[in-house]
Amino acid sequence: MATNLEKPGFKQQFRAMVQGAQSLTIAYIGVVNGLFAALKQLGAGDAAAIASAVGMDAGYVRRWCDAAFAFGYIEAGGEVFRLSDMGEAMLPDAPDSLMPLAMTMVSSVHMALRSAGLMRSGERPGEKVMAEVETLLPWFGAMLEGTFARFFEETICPGVPVFAEIDKRGGLVADLGCGNGWYLRALARRCGAVRGIGLDGFEENIVQATRLAGQEGLGDRLHFAHGDVHDLKLDQPADLIAMNRALHHVWEGGITPFIRRLRDNLRPDGAVAIWEPDWPADRSTLRKPALRSLALHNLNEHVQGNHLLRADEIAGAFAAEGLAPEIYRFSDGVEAMIVARRAMV
Repeated sequence: MATNLEKPGFKQQFRAMVQGAQSLTIAYIGVVNGLFAALKQLGAGDAAAIASAVGMDAGYVRRWCDAAFAFGYIEAGGEVFRLSDMGEAMLPDAPDSLMPLAMTMVSSVHMALRSAGLMRSGERPGEKVMAEVETLLPWFGAMLEGTFARFFEETICPGVPVFAEIDKRGGLVADLGCGNGWYLRALARRCGAVRGIGLDGFEENIVQATRLAGQEGLGDRLHFAHGDVHDLKLDQPADLIAMNRALHHVWEGGITPFIRRLRDNLRPDGAVAIWEPDWPADRSTLRKPALRSLALHNLNEHVQGNHLLRADEIAGAFAAEGLAPEIYRFSDGVEAMIVARRAMV
């Protein structure tokens, strides 16, 4: 009986997987260093012209051009390069940009390296590991925005009634762990009367969020500030407190006091909207293609001192503190929005 290694195409399958990963590393370099954007602006140019446009070493840029050509991101005529369709798709502002895939892959490799080195000691260094790669953290918000903003704006927002309710009364939405502000900006585009305040622990995220809101003409409705979500004290009670893919970052520190703090910062008729991937109760479902990356995500979260949550346990925790939860599931159950309403007294 033939072993797996002897079966036709088995090794080739893995070689193709390796080349796919290598391709995304080349794309990552092109995105974070502005090489795709520079070539788009130039239209066409040699390695020296591209290097001059981005202020980088011509030797490195030349070798990147060779690799980008090899993987199909750029075309070449002699020593002159131009973007291919694949290269155009990696531009951060391209419709349905593929940029988040490159960011996600390199982030996963970084976290895999950290996991491999920490398994013996059991150390869980926390969220600071995301700042260990200097080219990664500034793009983390853009990665999330490119992955989730359109889905939120077109599917989740119209599918969860609380957003329309808050819009109707011109309510205030507080986004905790706002990153680059993509969630509030997507909500404000969909809901024209909503006002928002975004809080984040990274000052550079606040700067980026403020700049992007201003560029979109939303600066009069959206404001961002540095803040610790563990010491939440809003200047005025919120109609809605939102956390998108962030509650699991505070869960292991003791969730009950945190939920009470959220409740105390709500209006009497306010609500909390929690968006999280829904960790499956049945391990066998992790074999489904749509859920495979969730398992790796959970390993990455362990390094940061967190773990992914089940929507039912989130709802139960809020119910225990007197908020009435509803669960809305999307993407075949992979994504969950838990809306927990504060009952009027």
